[in-house]
Amino acid sequence: MSEQEGVIKYKLNHRKSPLDKHISISEINAWRTILFKLQLIGQIKGKYDGYGFGNISQRIIYSSSDNVQFIISGTQTGGFESLSNFQYCAILEACPGKNSIKSAGEVKPSSEALTHASVYQQDKKIKAVIHIHSPEIWTNTEQLKLPYTTADIAYGTPEMADEVKRLFQTDHLQKAHVFSMLGHKDGIIAFSDSIQKTALLIIKIYSKAIALEQNKQQR
Repeated sequence: MSEQEGVIKYKLNHRKSPLDKHISISEINAWRTILFKLQLIGQIKGKYDGYGFGNISQRIIYSSSDNVQFIISGTQTGGFESLSNFQYCAILEACPGKNSIKSAGEVKPSSEALTHASVYQQDKKIKAVIHIHSPEIWTNTEQLKLPYTTADIAYGTPEMADEVKRLFQTDHLQKAHVFSMLGHKDGIIAFSDSIQKTALLIIKIYSKAIALEQNKQQR
């Protein structure tokens, strides 16, 4: 890879403290475990320099703040099949334009938190964002007719946030709800109005990508 996986690139103001007691991780954690079993989120020896990959987030519904607030799996938690409350982090404020995040939790947020924040800021109806790594989907971006960020834009940067905003201005992404990050090897982002819909969307796209790969092998 041209960049090291899992490196936090934004300016982080993090307060180490327990996750708010009102926040339940049961649903988000169950879907994360399913994606882990599919190896779309995880940590595999010899892959991505051994770093964890993929992350998952969910909007904090009860928040009265004008800021986009959400919980997200912590940095380098990819190797765990199931996470505890101590391995999720709350994003309290996010400013992609200033490349900054304010968070609270026992663990620091994922390196992709800024990209998640950018997606949430595009539409209040978005309640969940999932970032996976799938070479099958990524290499078949064109065949699957997926929107994509350009190859010269790296993950977790203000430029990526701007690119996400640009994609949201197209009808294509508003219909697809999933896009490839061509500047982030195997990186795929999906979003929807629930964690269940987002995860099922990924699984549906993943099955189509597997079918394409199998067809290639049979030729």
